[in-house]
Amino acid sequence: MLGISKNKISDSVSFDGFKSISMTIPKDESKKRIQILLWTMIGMFLFLFLPWTQNIRSKGFVTALRPDQRPQTVHSIIAGRIEKWYVAEGDYVQKGDTILRISEIKDDYFDPQLLERTQLQVEAKTLSAKSYSEKVKSLEIQIQALKENNVLRKEQAENRLRMAELNVISDSIRFEQSKVNFKVGTEQLKRTDKLYQEGLRSLTDFEQRELRFQEVQAGIVAAENNLLKSKNALIAAQIELNAIDNDFRDKMAKASADKFEAMSAQFDAEGTATKLENQYTNYEVRTGYRFILAPQEGYITEAIQVGIGETIKEGAEIMSILPGNAQLAVEMFIEPVDFPLIRIGNKVRFIFDGWPAIVFSGWPQITNGTFGGVVTAIDNFAGPDGKYRVLVVEDLEEKRWPTQLRIGSGADGIALLNDVPLWYEIWRQLNGFPADYYTAREKAENQNKK
Repeated sequence: MLGISKNKISDSVSFDGFKSISMTIPKDESKKRIQILLWTMIGMFLFLFLPWTQNIRSKGFVTALRPDQRPQTVHSIIAGRIEKWYVAEGDYVQKGDTILRISEIKDDYFDPQLLERTQLQVEAKTLSAKSYSEKVKSLEIQIQALKENNVLRKEQAENRLRMAELNVISDSIRFEQSKVNFKVGTEQLKRTDKLYQEGLRSLTDFEQRELRFQEVQAGIVAAENNLLKSKNALIAAQIELNAIDNDFRDKMAKASADKFEAMSAQFDAEGTATKLENQYTNYEVRTGYRFILAPQEGYITEAIQVGIGETIKEGAEIMSILPGNAQLAVEMFIEPVDFPLIRIGNKVRFIFDGWPAIVFSGWPQITNGTFGGVVTAIDNFAGPDGKYRVLVVEDLEEKRWPTQLRIGSGADGIALLNDVPLWYEIWRQLNGFPADYYTAREKAENQNKK
């Protein structure tokens, strides 16, 4: 049995009639080994022609697609003192819910009736501006009345001037007439005196003629006096006309000065009223900032300022809030050598922390437990670690992402590239060549061909 003896039982006994024994006797072991090796080599050769999906693996974490849906800190607009908390960590709040109440710590806002008193100042300045406006209107009416009165006074003065001119003309004519009468009277007196000397006229006639001559002399003096009076009246009328214009200009200048002074006071009062209104609005808005409100719907995650009575500065962080119902995305970081291969629309498979998966990176069809994604945004600049950030959203054509997934969870991403034979991928890896990639358009054309 052990082959120790040189006497073989097969030489004396025939086993041809025993089928079970004949099946255990080795015949040609080398031939079987060759067949096994041949089939193994054929299998490995065929295995090299299996399709392989080139991919890029990268670690990332779950975030929100929209910036306003990512975790944020709530700040205080004004400096204050914490008076009361209305929420606790982990509470779910709606937009506009009161989170915290603070009180003022600046003495400029201690007055509890600050708004009411500021409103009274606004009303007082508004009434002051209105009174100045009414004064401006009154002065405008006064200026209009001065203009109308000046027109009437000028017409009256012009009429007097015209009357004085006519009087001068009339008195000039009378004066000329008196001159003629004086000349005639002189000649008549001479003739009468000659006739009296010759005895042709009596003394009585001569005396009567002399009396009439005296009247003529008196008439010429009176006419000249009237003429001078008329000229003086003409000069006075001209002076009066000029005085009316001068008086009008003086009154207009004074009324205009009063008007512009009232307008200046009005504008100053209106400016002060506007400034007070602005101040009142600032006080009113600041009063609303004493209540810290939730900027959006979400969970209160961490309280940074905690103590009652603790003072906080302007712009200080008070707490952090995690928005609810955010559209999730995965933030991946790609090496610079792989960055040219990523295109918007590329498919990505994810392994989320906490969800077990069986992964064959080159055969995503037989991978189990992974979730699909689509590249939606690519940064064109590298981060501090020298990698490029890529945002991937849920692929609506694949299985939905888990509802228990939260922002901050880890994710292992596999970016799918081109489909190549396995031998080509081995050859590429051995030579260190970059992976092939395709555009979204080429991918759609390949799917249509299939």
